[in-house]
Amino acid sequence: MTQHKIQFSPVMRVRGLDLYYGTAQALFSVDMDIPKHQVTALIGPSGCGKSTFLRCLNRMNDLLGSVSIQGKIEMDDGTDIYDKHQDPIQLRRQVGMIFQKSNPFPKTIYENVVYGLRIAGVNDKKTLDQVVESSLTRAALWDEVKDRLDQSALGLSGGQMQRLCIARAVAVGPEILLMDEPCSALDPKSTAKIEDLILELRGKYTIVIVTHNMQQASRVSDYTGFFYEGKLIEFDRTQQIFTNPKNQQTEDYITGRFG
Repeated sequence: MTQHKIQFSPVMRVRGLDLYYGTAQALFSVDMDIPKHQVTALIGPSGCGKSTFLRCLNRMNDLLGSVSIQGKIEMDDGTDIYDKHQDPIQLRRQVGMIFQKSNPFPKTIYENVVYGLRIAGVNDKKTLDQVVESSLTRAALWDEVKDRLDQSALGLSGGQMQRLCIARAVAVGPEILLMDEPCSALDPKSTAKIEDLILELRGKYTIVIVTHNMQQASRVSDYTGFFYEGKLIEFDRTQQIFTNPKNQQTEDYITGRFG
């Protein structure tokens, strides 16, 4: 893999990550540091391993029975997230996930936001009210829904649903937000709102986004990793990747020669 000497404070360190679906290997010896309070974009052609890698960061792949993983992923405090004593549910509070297709629960807007807190045993109305307002404000949705918090979340538009899912993720106080192609099902106007939101959330959260849209990667991210056939080919500052990549494969992909 081509990587500059980049100086930043990592929130996560990935070392020697191999992943197998049954006997088929999908990731090969991936090494990457995830920069704290920055946006990292993962790009590459379909089936290159970027979403698989993203799901490794909060152990979502554990939910698929036939997956085996080798290597190490450590938080900045040295905790190995795959240690057998590590609670995956606790990890997922710390490392939230926003999926490609928005997935609000068939509940009110209010109950969607507080869902994770209720599971954690928080039921104080004043606390929940404050979290709902602050989370929806952070997700740039409060002004649009503040008068209908008791209405079903399923009545929202696609873009609003995706921002509600972001509000639900931030409500439990995560450190990291993983976004798996969060705009792929949205129209250009809704996509622009999500991109603006990512830029606003940067600095408070560490964000890792998988995107097929290279213009989006160049607009919203500070760092970019290019995956190809299960390998991390190059990782660098986004500007460097898009203007002067060190690896020929990266350049060929960026310039549209394949992919």
